Amino acid sequence: MARRNEGLSNRHKKILKFLTEFQNKNGYSPSIREIGENIGVNSTSLVDYYLKQLEAMGYITREERISRSICLLKPLEIGKRAVEKFADDASSAISDVLRVPVVGRIVASEPIPMPKTDVAYFDPETSIEIARSLLPMREKGDNLFALEVQGDSMVDAMVNDGDIVIMKRTQQAQNGEMVAVWLDDKDETTLKYFYREANRIRLQPANPNMSPIFIENPASLRIMGKVVMVIRQVEKSVSSV
Repeated sequence: MARRNEGLSNRHKKILKFLTEFQNKNGYSPSIREIGENIGVNSTSLVDYYLKQLEAMGYITREERISRSICLLKPLEIGKRAVEKFADDASSAISDVLRVPVVGRIVASEPIPMPKTDVAYFDPETSIEIARSLLPMREKGDNLFALEVQGDSMVDAMVNDGDIVIMKRTQQAQNGEMVAVWLDDKDETTLKYFYREANRIRLQPANPNMSPIFIENPASLRIMGKVVMVIRQVEKSVSSV
């Protein structure tokens, strides 16, 4: 009779052990870089190679576009108690998943006109799944929506072209919060840091090569939501190392 761990190298076992311990402690999976540091591998590409092997062997599943999305399918330990514990943990993890609708794109560059048909790029059922435990403690998951970022004005805030931002619907913002705004007089939209000044509003990019946008008529600006979470494009960060 074949053993459960047959085909696993010592490095595979170290990864599975670290994944189990990390998820039990934190409630979410580690990053590729954290896995590499734990098992003594500097190359994120090599870690990704081992993770793909574990996927092929049925030990894990993951969404490559989403950071920290590794889900354990089989426990490394052998025994009834370990299996029962894993089943309980898996059940809790499933109940922790939140489905957030992706409603369109947001420009992170100079504001540009937003075509009325742009949102149609996403069908009504387009959504992204995230763990509630990854959200800030004060956010309960109500009134959330997601936008795909277009542009690079927020790169120093770790928001790149193609990333997904999770937004909370709100019409108000505090200075320093990253918000999606609509400029009524120009029918334009953009993603920027929000600052209310004496008689105007400053929309501040997080890119030293770009200048702030000053709104002299605050009534022409509508806040659509504020960023509570950023989902990076994992392929880009892995392939560039």
